Amino acid sequence: MSEALPRLNPSPDLVDQVYRTLLDAIRLGTLAPGARLTQEDIAQQLSVSRQPVLQALRLLKKDGLVQDAPGRGLQVVPLDASIVGQIYQIRGVLDALAARLAAQRHFRIPAAIIVEGRRAAAGRDIDAMIEADIAFHNAIYEASGNPLIAQSAQLHWHHVRRVMAAVLHTTPQRDSLWDEHQAIADAIAAGHADRAAHLIDEHSRRASDTLGQRLNEMLDNQPSQETIQ
Repeated sequence: MSEALPRLNPSPDLVDQVYRTLLDAIRLGTLAPGARLTQEDIAQQLSVSRQPVLQALRLLKKDGLVQDAPGRGLQVVPLDASIVGQIYQIRGVLDALAARLAAQRHFRIPAAIIVEGRRAAAGRDIDAMIEADIAFHNAIYEASGNPLIAQSAQLHWHHVRRVMAAVLHTTPQRDSLWDEHQAIADAIAAGHADRAAHLIDEHSRRASDTLGQRLNEMLDNQPSQETIQ
């Protein structure tokens, strides 16, 4: 594995630091799909002992982001379009519930979120595009009044963000994305619960289809991934 991770300073929450550092590297593609992971290498790069690395890798394996590698050891889970579809099936249900509950409260999504989203979509900063999209959906989760929705959706966002980062580096965001977000926000503010749930469900289906198709195209056009030692 190449030198790709920053050194960390020891602290009581070192396991969490290692976990979040590896999580960000996987979500952003710094640790590529299929990359082999060794405790020794990670510990050396982060300047920590092997124990917090071991615990962090166990958490990532539980999250479905790390798996057993062929032969021995661990690897970053490869990208898979079929998994994207399964994730969006669950996320679509959560989003529709959140939008319905938010509409019952006539919640107004802050206009600044839409403005920032459109600005990010017009630029080239992939991280900004992803963060803006997440901010919009998190606003709906918070507006629902049910904190369990956001907690349940968080794990799925790890996987979605990872796919978005990979796809958006090769293809642009859908032109209609923020128009769809605006329509959802308008329905929520107007208290149209059924319409809000329907719109966000359709939005989720389009996102799933688009990401899945583009991911398949990207994987088909790539040479076989070499295992990173």
